[in-house]
Amino acid sequence: MRVSAKHLSDVTVALLKAMGVDAREAKTVADNLVMAEKRGIATHGVNFLPLLADRIEHGQVIIPTKVTVISDADAVTHLDGGNGLGQTAATQGMRSSIDKARRFGIGLSLIRNTNHIGLLAYYTLMAANEGLVGVCMCNGAASMAPWGGAEPFFGTNPFSVAAPGSDGTPVVLDMSTSIAARGKIRRALRLKERIPLGWALDAAGSPTDDPQAAMGGTLLPIGGPKGYGMALFIDLISGLLAGSKYSRDVKTFHKPEGPTGVGVTTLAIDIARFMPLDAFRSLVGEYGRAIRGSAKARDTGRIYLPGEIEAERERTSAERGIEVDAPVCQSLDKLLEKSGLPMRMKDGEVPA
Repeated sequence: MRVSAKHLSDVTVALLKAMGVDAREAKTVADNLVMAEKRGIATHGVNFLPLLADRIEHGQVIIPTKVTVISDADAVTHLDGGNGLGQTAATQGMRSSIDKARRFGIGLSLIRNTNHIGLLAYYTLMAANEGLVGVCMCNGAASMAPWGGAEPFFGTNPFSVAAPGSDGTPVVLDMSTSIAARGKIRRALRLKERIPLGWALDAAGSPTDDPQAAMGGTLLPIGGPKGYGMALFIDLISGLLAGSKYSRDVKTFHKPEGPTGVGVTTLAIDIARFMPLDAFRSLVGEYGRAIRGSAKARDTGRIYLPGEIEAERERTSAERGIEVDAPVCQSLDKLLEKSGLPMRMKDGEVPA
């Protein structure tokens, strides 16, 4: 179903409020989830609402979120997310990083004891839209083996970095350290589709295109040992150094097995400490034009900068609505009914 972005946002906010989330937190979480949908990253979108409702009902996400400051000195902030909403904690972490960067040139926040934070580009774009470079990374439940292994040990441990662009559109990278995010495996499972070989191994350590077998096995890292090494250091910084859970101790958000213990890192760099922001934007523009104008491989019509495809999708979604998978629409309608809310997904349907 194709629904308007406003309606999807209204549905998300209404459901969150029905779960007991206050208006301010509900807007932060909704903005993150709906941005993921608009940018075509449905694996990090509104499909998380039923999971969140279940965890809140089981007392395994604490609301309202109470983020506490463990330490705050010079350019560094250490926060405890209070096992609340991950989007709230990560937003506060990046806000602190931005404020610190304005004062010291660089700001770093480590966050322990939080939950799934959704779309990482949401946080790095906070910084880029204010003229800074933003970095965000976090760990997650074990779903990927170390290179050469067949047993899940790390999360997909995503990483994002964004910088201001010349035309007002930032350049942004948002990626997992696995070849495919685990959400893509779950989506294939929901839609009863196969997955490409090379994404995952089954429990016996053999390549598989069966999403069910992949869920019982392990994802594969990007670039082999390089992705493994990157996932390891994200876990060391965001988990171990932050004082949060790490490796096999991080619990999945998809089952009410207890607090997830996700750890997060946010970083902001003030470009103006190194060169005027306008000069940086101009150089980024020249850099991008040089990349787009470079020789193309056969059958390639256009070379994109990181984040350009997602930015185009976001603009299209604002104009034409967002495509939401049928199983997700059904689950949201069930949640709306259970919550006693009169709205339904079809109320915001946009004609094709």
